[in-house]
Amino acid sequence: QVQLVESGGGLVQAGGSLRLSCAASGLTFRRYHMGWFRQAPGQERVFVASISWGGSSTYYAESVKGRFTISRDNAKNTVSLQMNSLNPEDTAVYSCAAKRNGNNIATFYTKDAMDYWGKGTLVTVSS
Repeated sequence: QVQLVESGGGLVQAGGSLRLSCAASGLTFRRYHMGWFRQAPGQERVFVASISWGGSSTYYAESVKGRFTISRDNAKNTVSLQMNSLNPEDTAVYSCAAKRNGNNIATFYTKDAMDYWGKGTLVTVSS
């Protein structure tokens, strides 16, 4: 079965950085766009970033553009999210997700559009 397993979350001070990783198994990774979503306490899960199957195209939510970078390694079936200049508003459970998509242009995704989900990893940014 498909498994997406996130790692790299933790506690960081405002202004700091964290790198999240997601390891995928049970699917043909290169056939899927990958995305990161986050859910803050008491709020809906929202889109953060996505990357096309080939990795050449990325798309970001406005709130993280210029601070976060999504990347993937199709040889290792992993997708990463480098998060810089973190602030307390970035505190959330971050989940990776997969969407089967044959084109090589990343786009915004709603949470309902995704095919598979990981369980998430908690990122806490202290002020």
